[in-house]
Amino acid sequence: MIPVNEIENSIITKYRKKLWAPFVRGIDEFCLIEPGDTVGVAISGGKDSLLMAKLLQQYRREKRNSFELVFLVMDPGYKPENRVSIEQNLRDLTIPAHIFETPIFEASLKMSDKTPCFMCAKMRRGALYEAAVKQGCNKLALGHHYDDVIETILMNVLCGGEFKTMLPKIEAQNFENMQLIRPMYYLREQSIISFCNTIGLKALNCGCSVTEHKGDSRRAEIKALIHTLSGQFQNVEQSIFSASKNVRLDHILGYTFKDENEGAQIRRGYYSGD
Repeated sequence: MIPVNEIENSIITKYRKKLWAPFVRGIDEFCLIEPGDTVGVAISGGKDSLLMAKLLQQYRREKRNSFELVFLVMDPGYKPENRVSIEQNLRDLTIPAHIFETPIFEASLKMSDKTPCFMCAKMRRGALYEAAVKQGCNKLALGHHYDDVIETILMNVLCGGEFKTMLPKIEAQNFENMQLIRPMYYLREQSIISFCNTIGLKALNCGCSVTEHKGDSRRAEIKALIHTLSGQFQNVEQSIFSASKNVRLDHILGYTFKDENEGAQIRRGYYSGD
């Protein structure tokens, strides 16, 4: 890996257009970080979360330390070599992370041997929220990017029968005064991969011994579908993303809205035609 000062400099020079500018745009457009915030930065050891940590460090410097960062690394049961790899990357990137352990890999497999990824993701999110609260954070940052958003939209439409996107900011349901934010909302995955290859970062893919040879097959299928469609339709990724911002309520059959105060779902329907 190249020296950390060169890595940090490349973020705002060589990768200014593809990484830094869309990162700042997402934070500003959705008001993700404000003065006085204490942001818990969830680092899985993968390329996305490690880059997010460096981007947030740079953003904090730009904002003259007007908010605080707490770097959180959860070890849900990594193999020893994966744990060593994460710790080495943190040192090389000068990320002062708080590492804590949980038995989530083992527990999620016991709860569901067919869909351990779903249970694992849910349990990891809860554990990260708890760790963020203990560290005095009012926000938890996750490393989801633009491509994750459009893949999630299609997965919900094709597999779940609903139009639902991955939001840049949401209120935590079970943790008072806590928000989840996604500051990499406008970053393209290919730009992230290019950056990591350039600096020589060898990040974890998943780290789970159960799915390391399989991965998330459904998401992989959706990713392949988007790639196929992009060869048949112009700007298909942008169109999928933009669709979540341009919902015509007067031209849909119905929608579901969850009222957080009442704890109920309100459903309304519309019909256009003779």
